[in-house]
Amino acid sequence: MFIRTCLLLCIATSSYAQSYQKLHQKALVVDTHNDILSAIMKGLNIENDLTGQTHSDIARWKKGGVDVQVFSVFCDERYGKGTAFAYANREIDSLYAIVKRNPKTLMLTTSPTELQKAVSQGKMACMIGVEGGHMIEDNLTYLDSLYKRGARYLTLTWNNSTSWATSAKDETAGTVTNAKKGLNDFGKQVVRRMNELGMMVDVSHIGEQTFWDVIATTTKPVIASHSCVYAICPHSRNLKDDQIKAIGKNGGVIQLNFYSGFLDSNYMKRKDAFLASRSNERDSLKAAGMTSYSIDEWISKKYPQEAEALRPTMSQLLDHIDYIVRLIGVDGVGLGSDFDGIESTPQHLDDVTTFPLITKALLERGYSEKDVKKILGENFLRVFKANSK
Repeated sequence: MFIRTCLLLCIATSSYAQSYQKLHQKALVVDTHNDILSAIMKGLNIENDLTGQTHSDIARWKKGGVDVQVFSVFCDERYGKGTAFAYANREIDSLYAIVKRNPKTLMLTTSPTELQKAVSQGKMACMIGVEGGHMIEDNLTYLDSLYKRGARYLTLTWNNSTSWATSAKDETAGTVTNAKKGLNDFGKQVVRRMNELGMMVDVSHIGEQTFWDVIATTTKPVIASHSCVYAICPHSRNLKDDQIKAIGKNGGVIQLNFYSGFLDSNYMKRKDAFLASRSNERDSLKAAGMTSYSIDEWISKKYPQEAEALRPTMSQLLDHIDYIVRLIGVDGVGLGSDFDGIESTPQHLDDVTTFPLITKALLERGYSEKDVKKILGENFLRVFKANSK
């Protein structure tokens, strides 16, 4: 009897494993934010196996069942007028070259129709999102140019405010240098022009006043390409309940960020204690010109066992999904990992090969196959289509 019970349990477990893997393969899996282009600009080649160096490469995307990857075009506040737009174009050039060299596995897509064509051909649809309005350099012609080159969302600010929109970091820190918080008249022109073009407005990173100005201005559904829930983890980068509800009412979607510091309210305390113990190294790296986020990543890679102990559980990512679903329904949430732009992820979500574990976890939480497919990618596709009309 005992042997028979064990045998049945093994069969059931195997069947369940096949079930979630089959669903993951069948579903449209979309990740709306990956920063691997920044690594490529430093000389890494995603056509190679970069395991241990990055979260992503072409072979690992395939293994993780990722159908659509939005590549983040990014430069920080050190770039401004005369440099930011040019740097954005260099990153786009890099992506173009990679796609051209890999026509059997990658396809650049700029419309829902092209996206679905790529997936039907077994290729990963490559999309472009620009992370930071400073890259248009206060010039609507540059916005149009980025759209023509394939950019299908613009994050209105990164951590640095622009002359026309204030960031969450600056609003929270009280370091706003603009005449007022939020969007000015030019900022509203930017949003309206994006609506006209069919470029999604990304509200991740922007300040609360900027957020409400966007909601009052846009005529299309917005996205938060890589943000989490403030009520669970009170970080300035996360969305408060009234913002989440507004996105739901707008018909938009919140793509959850995998960064430990946006998922677990205690992570930053653990991280600060860890970094404080390495203060001499951090000071040396800062003196050498490294940015704070690059320093954190470098320290984490140098001391992997200590960094591993800081990580929250994958269950905590699911808690954020559950919270949004309870607040605005299952149509309002998706995935925007921020892989290769963050130094810490939840346990087990080590790189892009681990996306199937999210499918498994969603099923274990009681989500139906229909709802799982919405979260994995169909919600984003709906918003993409709504903006493309």
